[in-house]
Amino acid sequence: MTSINKNININKNVDNTTAINTLSTTEKVSLSLKKRHSKEKRFKSMGLFAVLFGFLLVVILIGDITSKALPAFHQHWVKLDVNYQASWLEIGVSTDEYSGQIPTAKQLNKANYRNVLKKSLYQMFPDVSGRKDKRKLTQLFSSNAEFTLKDNLLASPQLFDKKTQVWVRLDDDVDSYLKEAFSSGEAGLRINQSQAQWLAKLTSSDRVESRFNFSFFTSGDSREPELAGIKGALMGTLLTLFVTLLLSFPLGVAGALYLEEFAPKNRLTDFIEININNLAAVPSIVFGLLGLAVIINLFGLPRSAPLVGGIVLTLMTLPTIIIASRAAIKAVPPSIREAATGLGASKMQVTFSHVLPQAMPGIITGAIIGVAQALGETAPLLMIGMVAFIVDVPTSIIDSATVLPVQIFLWADSPERAFLAKTSAAILVLLTLLLIINLTATMLRSKFEKR
Repeated sequence: MTSINKNININKNVDNTTAINTLSTTEKVSLSLKKRHSKEKRFKSMGLFAVLFGFLLVVILIGDITSKALPAFHQHWVKLDVNYQASWLEIGVSTDEYSGQIPTAKQLNKANYRNVLKKSLYQMFPDVSGRKDKRKLTQLFSSNAEFTLKDNLLASPQLFDKKTQVWVRLDDDVDSYLKEAFSSGEAGLRINQSQAQWLAKLTSSDRVESRFNFSFFTSGDSREPELAGIKGALMGTLLTLFVTLLLSFPLGVAGALYLEEFAPKNRLTDFIEININNLAAVPSIVFGLLGLAVIINLFGLPRSAPLVGGIVLTLMTLPTIIIASRAAIKAVPPSIREAATGLGASKMQVTFSHVLPQAMPGIITGAIIGVAQALGETAPLLMIGMVAFIVDVPTSIIDSATVLPVQIFLWADSPERAFLAKTSAAILVLLTLLLIINLTATMLRSKFEKR
């Protein structure tokens, strides 16, 4: 029985082979085309899936960052009834001795606005007694509240010895409490029951208002989350990138032109090319150590300055710009060089009048890749001291400054809850800056391609 089955299978295989052999060439090609087309469809489907999956991950990442960053873009303020009473200001002269005259700006500048804030709060909440409760009451408001009262009186001196209403910031814990939408009068986060009740009283009397947080873009760094902003880090980033681009672009393009158009092909140029390729793979922190040892310690340039940061990032981005620029120059058709040379142009004229304009779109792409890499670097800048806490906004390349990636690193390490939103918001600003740089590069590349 087994031998009969084997014979039947052998006969079937023979019949199939005979059928295939009897197919025409057109039918054979048609069968192979179907297999190839099915493979191509599977490959396209896999590629499309990979693109969509990657895009989905990016959308999820951006969506998560945005959802966490939204609280940083609005802030709660409260309207207080402030009494600029002369005795509370402790200027040193009684109201009667002024005879209706307004104190000088110097006298108002030295007044005790902390005392004015406390006494005004005690008038608004007469039921609050005890040193502990009074301290908890003042903790509802930002540490900058007394300076807000000071600025308000200096701007309007006629308010001296009068009552008025002033908007001040709430503390970051109170601001986070309100953003979390806790029920009225319920303790939560770092707010106790008494503070929650006082806050509910202010909210019910329409004294609390949510505003767009302009100070996030107009203020420097601060230890207090409600006062911290990115202006200092943003200016430091722009100044550092300015120095980087100013140094790396001409040096990188000049190096690429020399190696590709003028340098003889010998062991020296081969050695230089190998080292340029190797430098592109060196860890960025090594460039930070080089900047610390040579640029700061040997040449004595100031620490944590955009000038030093720009020089360090220039050393890091030069290999990328040179490699990309050489590839763009090499892609220029030889016929353009030959035509220009045939018309009597010199080597310099051929390079700068014909080759360089043709290669400029690719060179700009390489430069933007290098600048984008420098924009997100943190490790080399930590080594040269740009991790310092700097409140003042830098105005030149030699002022002390920090950059956005380092600012994000510092805020992410802070224990305060409000700094989480500040960190995410700073990441969004960094991504927006990167997008603007890429769009600018795209426009410039298109312009050169049309020419």
